[in-house]
Amino acid sequence: MNQEAYVAYVGIDWSDRKHDIYLYDCTTGEAEECVISSQPDAIAAWVEGLRKRYDNALLAVCLEQKRGPLIYALCQYENLVLYPINPRTVANYRKAFQPSRAKSDPIDARILVELLQKHQDKLPVWQPESAHIRALRQWVESRRMLVGEKVRLTNRLTSALKNYYPQVLDWFEDKDTQVFCEFLEHYPSLAAAQAATAAELTQFFRVHRVIRCSAITRRIEQIATSGIPLTEDPGIVEPMQWLVQTFIAQLKPLLVGLTELTLKIDQCFTALPDAAWFAALPGAGEHLAPRLLVAFGEDRSRFDSAQQMMCYFGIAPVKESSGKKNWVHWRWSCPIFLRQTFVEWANQSWHHCAWAQAYYRMQRAKGNSHPAAMRSLAFKWIRILFRCWKNYEAYDEAKYVAALQRKGSPIAKLLATSTTN
Repeated sequence: MNQEAYVAYVGIDWSDRKHDIYLYDCTTGEAEECVISSQPDAIAAWVEGLRKRYDNALLAVCLEQKRGPLIYALCQYENLVLYPINPRTVANYRKAFQPSRAKSDPIDARILVELLQKHQDKLPVWQPESAHIRALRQWVESRRMLVGEKVRLTNRLTSALKNYYPQVLDWFEDKDTQVFCEFLEHYPSLAAAQAATAAELTQFFRVHRVIRCSAITRRIEQIATSGIPLTEDPGIVEPMQWLVQTFIAQLKPLLVGLTELTLKIDQCFTALPDAAWFAALPGAGEHLAPRLLVAFGEDRSRFDSAQQMMCYFGIAPVKESSGKKNWVHWRWSCPIFLRQTFVEWANQSWHHCAWAQAYYRMQRAKGNSHPAAMRSLAFKWIRILFRCWKNYEAYDEAKYVAALQRKGSPIAKLLATSTTN
């Protein structure tokens, strides 16, 4: 947007309790500073004051937040044009002119305005995506966080059981299930499980939807032949039993919540136009397909090249050189969740895609570790999907393999060898 369109530039250094504001008036050339509360009423009153003062004209607002409470509060006002900026950019700019590293909130607010005035062409205007996409992003990120909580609780539960009741860990393959939690509630010790009859245990498993007869029979036999308890010391057993029941009380509602969240994600995902496109990707499945859609988004003008996309996602490595030295390192500044999405999907894709499996074997043969091979595969996938996404074309594996064959790619040769063998 043209700089002449703005009547003022505003820099906001935000925090939980207050926001430091620096305003530069383009007409008078005067600057002023103020501090407002982070409460919604205070923000609304401040914006209303600006609207009346400048007769609802456009103001450029620069802030160190692309997502969060402040930008959520400001995005509803049409007279504010938002420019989110990376906090590291502000920090590096400040250090360039203040080697002492002296810092204060008012100084950072002033730096934000200075960056906006001098480098506006390098700072993109914040353009919110549709409500459906933003909701899906929140859903999938929440699910990923809750899965982490589930893993943490399950690991702690397993660790506690090893101290007095290790046999139950052999009876159940999956510890993050409702049936495992309720079994521990009904049979909190080896003695309690062995005291139950075969008919009672069978009824328990059937009520909890364990369908396979072989699994029920195996568990009943294991319970009967499990021998003696690890310990009967009340100084160990009683505290550990209490701890296990406490973990179960947290894990059970979490599992219910994850089931509900999966349904919400599916409903939100399938309502989007590109849902079928991402669902058809090899290995994407019900969990990764929505995450991939969120990563790409719906605005196809957002990225001009696959390289730009890979740099943003953190898949492309960073190359540095100084004098005679050249080195490559991991990209530190990037959306971690999006990078995880592509690496996790790459790890699934090579189990469902022939050329991806061949490419993975090539990377491993070169001596690359599994994580390095996954990053390399993710790098290759983004280059392929970027063009499909830009052109509104569905990914066609046969078409891509044919292109590899035309170019004489080593992947095509390895594929041909695998088919022959």
